[in-house]
Amino acid sequence: MTRNIFVIGLEAFNLALLEKVRRADEYAFHGLLDFHAVAQDPDARVDDLLAQAFAQLDAFPGSIDAVVGYWDFPTILMAPIIRSRYGLPGPSLESVLGCEHKYWARRLQKETAPEMVPDFALVDPFADDAADRPPLPYPFWIKPVKAHSSMLGYRVDGPDEYRDALAGTRDGIERFAVNLNQIMARADLPAELTAADGWHCIAETIISAGRQCTLEGYVFHGEPHVYGVIDSIRGPNRISFARYQYPSTLPGSVQRRMVEATKRFITRTGLDDSPFNIEFYWNSRTDRLSVLEINARISKSHSPLFEKVEGVPHKEVMIDVALGRRPEFPLGQGAWRHAAKFMLRRYDCDDEDVVVAAPSDAELRAIEADFPGCDIELHVSEGMRLKDLHFQDSYSHELADIFVGANSQRAMMETYRAITDRLDIRIETPS
Repeated sequence: MTRNIFVIGLEAFNLALLEKVRRADEYAFHGLLDFHAVAQDPDARVDDLLAQAFAQLDAFPGSIDAVVGYWDFPTILMAPIIRSRYGLPGPSLESVLGCEHKYWARRLQKETAPEMVPDFALVDPFADDAADRPPLPYPFWIKPVKAHSSMLGYRVDGPDEYRDALAGTRDGIERFAVNLNQIMARADLPAELTAADGWHCIAETIISAGRQCTLEGYVFHGEPHVYGVIDSIRGPNRISFARYQYPSTLPGSVQRRMVEATKRFITRTGLDDSPFNIEFYWNSRTDRLSVLEINARISKSHSPLFEKVEGVPHKEVMIDVALGRRPEFPLGQGAWRHAAKFMLRRYDCDDEDVVVAAPSDAELRAIEADFPGCDIELHVSEGMRLKDLHFQDSYSHELADIFVGANSQRAMMETYRAITDRLDIRIETPS
């Protein structure tokens, strides 16, 4: 019998990956809500999106077997609300908030392994005296209690940067704050969280010293499992990501310590019947582990990496747990031993700069044909201004994602450099 799986914000690139999972011929994938509305529209509101989702599902003539999503906010927090309405397996809204609400997550993590958690503080960016009362000793990071893609995340090294960060936050936080508050209004929250609504930020001591990685896992019937570790490599500004690569090159003993810590963290949140990923830093000098954040979803960026190395994208894990089935992953049946997602960035451009040349679809497909194991997602087009790019951090512009499979680390890096030599992307400052 065909299982109807509704995917929040489904679009072509990820549909192609979904169709590569095992048993895909048993599934019918349906888009739930418009991709632009859930992933790009700053004016979309959760209450409206939920009403649209309920109307679409109520009108569906067949069975509703699963609701899944791989986008960050607000998708990840709408999914448990939708599943609950239709009696589908999945985590509670409160447990997802325990992972996704950065201030609440830090409180839970500190109860579990305080030695892995940086100092942190709640910040009201709208307080009249906020700029005069730095919440932590400099330097520190400040970011909304819920955002995504490093948006409105600022490194603060002194009073001037703190004032700038507060101003930038006040200008941009509405797109996240209103939606988070609409979600929190539907949850049974502890009293101490009511003062940490979506208009607030969290400040954290900087923990960027060391090597960063992400563990991908799932919880099934109360049992957390980790099935893959992916290294996260930062660019020359030491802030923006340059690439993700799988499998990790971290020492096995360090990975095992991360897995054990992950199981404790996930158990404390109460997350169940859900995929997750969790980010750590390992300082090789001090041997200290620091937890960065937990997400109650798969990372869509890692799906092509698993597909190249394991033979199947880890979207299969997302589908299995959503259907109430224990995943069987990883497989070790991919065409390549190594894979990476490279993020082609420009660090020296202004938001007003214009793309004056970009490869056509035909040119991209020709490059992919010349480099087996390569997939390219271009984010820019001729004539666009860089300010129109979506999901950008505060320190760079991401022009393209380039996925590469190879049988050695060296070959992977050489292939990436050869591909970028072929990509004719030119940017100019308007006169």
